[in-house]
Amino acid sequence: MDHLQETGLRRAKWPVPQFVSVLWASFSTTGLIVGVLFFAASLTPSLIPRPYVIQAVISGLSLAAGYAIGVFLRWLWSFLELPDVRPRTGLFLKLAAALGCIVVALAFLWRAAAWQNTVRSLMGLDPVESAEPLKLGLIAVLVFVAIVLLARLFRLTFRFASKRLEYVLTRPLAKAVGALAAIALFWSAVDGVIFRFALHAADSSFQKLDAFIDADIAPPSDPVKTGSAASLMQWDQLGRQGRQFIATGPTAADIGAFFSGQAQEPLRVYAGLNSAETAKERAKLALEELKRVGGFERSSLLIVVPTGTGWIDPPGLDSAEYLLKGDVASVAVQYSYLTSWLSLLVEPEYGAETANALFDEVYGYWTTLPKDKRPRLYLYGLSLGSMNSQGSVDPFDIISDPFQGALWVGSPFPTKTWLSVTAGRNPGSPEWLPRYRDGSVIRFTSQENALDIPGAQWGGVRIVYLQYASDPITFFDPHSFYREPDWMKAPRGHDVSPDLAWFPVVTMFQLLADMAMGTTTPIGYGHVYAPEHYIDAWMQVVDPPGVTTDDTARLKTLLKGRY
Repeated sequence: MDHLQETGLRRAKWPVPQFVSVLWASFSTTGLIVGVLFFAASLTPSLIPRPYVIQAVISGLSLAAGYAIGVFLRWLWSFLELPDVRPRTGLFLKLAAALGCIVVALAFLWRAAAWQNTVRSLMGLDPVESAEPLKLGLIAVLVFVAIVLLARLFRLTFRFASKRLEYVLTRPLAKAVGALAAIALFWSAVDGVIFRFALHAADSSFQKLDAFIDADIAPPSDPVKTGSAASLMQWDQLGRQGRQFIATGPTAADIGAFFSGQAQEPLRVYAGLNSAETAKERAKLALEELKRVGGFERSSLLIVVPTGTGWIDPPGLDSAEYLLKGDVASVAVQYSYLTSWLSLLVEPEYGAETANALFDEVYGYWTTLPKDKRPRLYLYGLSLGSMNSQGSVDPFDIISDPFQGALWVGSPFPTKTWLSVTAGRNPGSPEWLPRYRDGSVIRFTSQENALDIPGAQWGGVRIVYLQYASDPITFFDPHSFYREPDWMKAPRGHDVSPDLAWFPVVTMFQLLADMAMGTTTPIGYGHVYAPEHYIDAWMQVVDPPGVTTDDTARLKTLLKGRY
């Protein structure tokens, strides 16, 4: 009996190590070597500090990508019929690779916290004591295993389809059709089930958030306010961000107290996504509301393009209203309630359509007014708003009667105008802070004011790009998959870690994660722009009369303490 029990126990225990042995043998040695090297590289710093969960996902993706590259290299070696190593040598190499992988992974995991702290210290954040290496490693392995299992499921699907097709097609053609069938099946699963389900959930969530009416924000009683009883638009149709925009901002009393004198009440006009059916109708409604409140009677007029959710960065507009002493009107139209990156992904043309419609309506009416009696016209946009604002302007349409200036902040990496200007920068100027020609029309700035260029004189149009070197929304580069971005070359921005290094494939994963976390940084870094930097930029764009250097210093202190 004891002998039978012992034999039974052995048989019960045997499948587990056998399964592990078979599973281990199924992995490619070359794939694991390259994968662990990619895993290690992913632990180095990038633009934004990362919590261990995000780092683990990046590391898992990098491990899987490296493994895939290693498998492909091994296949290519066999395809070219290059000599293979002997079985005993292969076993030794696999064991040596396993040991080397463990050593490299542990060494880089040990360094991960120090690397993250190089970024955190630049942004004034407290250092982390640990990168949670055990949790990080476990999650990364789970991500890697999930991707490998999906890849093997794809391979099984391909083999199943191609085998069935071999009954009616030649083998090469069956394999080609089988591959296409597997790709179509997997893509429909990702696009039709996962992506669309997630998008529908996000869409529903943001729509409910946009419709939420804060009980603390009452409809305005002032007839010149959008959403008041006298307004052409109803308060509940402005959307959450529109109501916030109209209800906040400096008052005439605030501005007057700051300058110890008289000031006007800044005018703000906002058309929500539900204010009219189409983008063109909303733009026309915004123009009529702007006329109604007397926006064209102010000395300055701002065409504002909001971010994806309809949000307008308070420091960006408040600083302009202070500098212009309230003698300014601004107009904006909402085009979405999704965040900027989701809007950019699923409806980029819709945002562009709205920006074009608003510019055409306002600029078209503005050009009919006498030049000596109309306001100075400026454009402003942050993030996706910056991209759509730039896209709304065709230089050939305005060259005979141009607007006076623009402030474009944190332009997303696909922005065509920004890309063209950056690519055409003067030789020797870095990509993160370009010098463009003689500086008479376009200038760039960052945390340190770089707008006072020796010998440069502004022309009739003043365009300023405000951007941080640590902003991944601006400096994500899809080509970082295979080449080092120019902004990583010396000299670097002072808010970029000196330990940041480029690695093929891995750097792109890091920057993708940075994009998702671009607004989690302290103000003045990443994609979160500080009021003091807005003030420097607006001073150059609008050149406000009667505002001294002392005034701007005091205003920076005031707004810096507010946000």
